[in-house]
Amino acid sequence: MFSNQALKKLIIPLVIEQVLVMLVGMADTAMVSYAGEAAISGVALVDMFCYMIITILTAVATGGAVIVSQFLGSGDRTKANLSASQLLVITFLISSVIMAVCTVFHHGILKLFFGSIEADVMEAAATYLVITAFSFPFLGIYNSSAALFRSMGKTNVTMYVSLLMNAINVAGNAVGIFVFHAGVAGVAVPTLISRIVAGILMSALAFRESNTVFVRWKDICRWDRETIRRILRIAVPNGIENGLFALGRVLVTSIVALFGTVQIAANGVANSVDMIAIVVVNAVNLAMVTVVGQCVGADEYEQAKAYTWKLMKISYLATAVLGVLVCVSLPLILQIYELSDQTYRLSCFLIIMHNILAILLHQTSFNLSNSLRAAGDAKFTMYVGVGSMIVFRLGTAVLFGMVLNLGIIGVWIAMGMDWLARSVAFVIRYKSGKWKEYKAIN
Repeated sequence: MFSNQALKKLIIPLVIEQVLVMLVGMADTAMVSYAGEAAISGVALVDMFCYMIITILTAVATGGAVIVSQFLGSGDRTKANLSASQLLVITFLISSVIMAVCTVFHHGILKLFFGSIEADVMEAAATYLVITAFSFPFLGIYNSSAALFRSMGKTNVTMYVSLLMNAINVAGNAVGIFVFHAGVAGVAVPTLISRIVAGILMSALAFRESNTVFVRWKDICRWDRETIRRILRIAVPNGIENGLFALGRVLVTSIVALFGTVQIAANGVANSVDMIAIVVVNAVNLAMVTVVGQCVGADEYEQAKAYTWKLMKISYLATAVLGVLVCVSLPLILQIYELSDQTYRLSCFLIIMHNILAILLHQTSFNLSNSLRAAGDAKFTMYVGVGSMIVFRLGTAVLFGMVLNLGIIGVWIAMGMDWLARSVAFVIRYKSGKWKEYKAIN
């Protein structure tokens, strides 16, 4: 169903898009570092919380993308259009509620997760959270609209819009930090503006009737229970899995917050640099939904299996190459950050540790789970993801980080154990063939 040329046209723009996302994350962290380690720590903590919100919105978008992809594979464009329209409705409602909760209760949220942090870090975190929370509805609409274009294989559209969004963000960061000296607000406001522009532009493009799948006002203004049920049947387990996974990361970050500003800052820097090694894995995650979803929609299960392994091989090769390059280039990469010697050394150790684990486990832990999800087997991935998060990501983080007093290094060992548990479970499930019984549009 997909030639090598078609896969290239699908994946290469996704890789470029992920590179842009990664660079903006690094630029945010690097620029705000010039406002002091309290500022970089506050942004790092809120980014972990916002990651949880983004994963929930992405889960909803993925649910819609799976349904749209399977309808495209089956040849039913009418239901694909209806699913696309209903997806935007659901996304806007959910993201608006999240925005309201985060803006009204931001102090309570920060105290709940990071109550023991220093006062200047808390002030920076509060500023960053309030401003970025207003971007959630626009980010949700952007994610869902982008997911629709990926389902159609038009990843070049999402790449260009992402380029615009990130250009606005980076330019705004430079002005906010170095011209207006606005500190954390100088990074947060450009993030808000860039997401507003991207959300409006992507949703406008989604209405174009020249698209293979397009959004219609008459479908937005209705509430189709069957379509929403199909989307939520994928989105809810996916949202629970990824939301709790992200919540686990937030809770782990609250543990990291107990280790002091140096370890918080090193954790934030390492998290931003770590994106380099897994940029292709993240792109393949998105491509997997389109490719496997359309194959399953057409009842081509053997092709779905063949493409899954083919895409994972690409991930393995790319992660190995990028991981090694990052480790070799660390002295150059970390020059863009304003760090103390202690934070610099700890950041290096964490980045090298992450890249070794990513080369071994990231593909089976994340690429394979997205293949299962695209086939409709979302509940299984939810059970595995939630169980592994509780036992390993959170449980062993407490054991190694606090009880055994290994600090941030113990927390990252727990991350590796989580990936290993997920990998074992997903490989066993995939080889069993049970995933073929859960077609989402049946």
